[in-house]
Amino acid sequence: MSIVTKRDLNQRTADVLAKVAELGEVIVTERGEPRWRVSSYRGEDDALGRAERQGRYTAPVPRPVPWPEVVGGPRYEPEEFDALLEEMKGDH
Repeated sequence: MSIVTKRDLNQRTADVLAKVAELGEVIVTERGEPRWRVSSYRGEDDALGRAERQGRYTAPVPRPVPWPEVVGGPRYEPEEFDALLEEMKGDH
């Protein structure tokens, strides 16, 4: 995403629109504050496409990380477990 000033948009419209075509979206600022978003037209999209464009949805990856073969974390001996449990209890 790129940021341009309102003055740049006014005086160099063709350059800014070329940047929009290249990047897909440009933020326009006024007095240093973001005020407008200029984006390229992609045709009518459905609700899911709109949510993705607005950053409210992320499409799933084509090859997700597989589940681990062995479930769980570190293995503790009974004495270690008892010691950890006593430590967690503390002086509450």
